[in-house]
Amino acid sequence: MPEAAAKIAGETRALVMDARDTVAVAIRDLAAGETVKLALPDGTEREVPLRDDIPFGHKFSIAPMPEGSQVIKYGEHIARATADIPIGTHTHIHNATSQRGRGDLVGKTEG
Repeated sequence: MPEAAAKIAGETRALVMDARDTVAVAIRDLAAGETVKLALPDGTEREVPLRDDIPFGHKFSIAPMPEGSQVIKYGEHIARATADIPIGTHTHIHNATSQRGRGDLVGKTEG
């Protein structure tokens, strides 16, 4: 198993945890212009060219998200896009707003 862990650590640059996810999470700093190869939960691979620098631990889009659409991570709606988010774009507070732990949204239905 140590060989498999070394291979994963050496090659993996971002994670997608659920087939419904619209974002991946960087597990190291990534640079605009590089192409990230992702292993998807269904066993396929996909390449995503990055439009922005992505800091370690941050998200980037793996599907186009029009303004108002849901940002999905771990198969859960975690935010709403506040601007159009093209594939390969840093997805953070500048283009998405959290939908979790928001008292101002209690009792409102998700659209």
